[in-house]
Amino acid sequence: MQLHELKPKHKNRTKKRVGRGGRKGTTSGHGSKGQKSRAGRKMVPIIRELIKKYPKLKGYRTFRFEKDTAVVNLEVLEAKTKDGETINPENLVKKGLVNNIKGRTPKVKILGTGKITKKLVIENCTASKTAREAIIKAGGSIK
Repeated sequence: MQLHELKPKHKNRTKKRVGRGGRKGTTSGHGSKGQKSRAGRKMVPIIRELIKKYPKLKGYRTFRFEKDTAVVNLEVLEAKTKDGETINPENLVKKGLVNNIKGRTPKVKILGTGKITKKLVIENCTASKTAREAIIKAGGSIK
């Protein structure tokens, strides 16, 4: 027997060509449906997943307070202060009504939730319109 006389025992198998019509097409060896069976990028970019997790808020958000601003309501001042007392950020920190932010005394804004009957002198604090009216009506003052 010579080298050119050698033959294989089995027949040659033809390569299966997928995705070209006929019965062998269907999913073309890519499984069925879904993201991984599509052409192009196989997985969603990570950034997109992160964006989808955040809550979507409507409207233009200008109402947020600055990060170094603390908020105090009138009802808290009514309960925790004496008549004729001076209210400023330092005093509020000492009383424990406001916490220091990053080791500094925060800016304080007084909001009009609740009622007030005590005459308070308010210094170095901003106040909402309703809070300002309530304080002045009770006989207090804002400097």
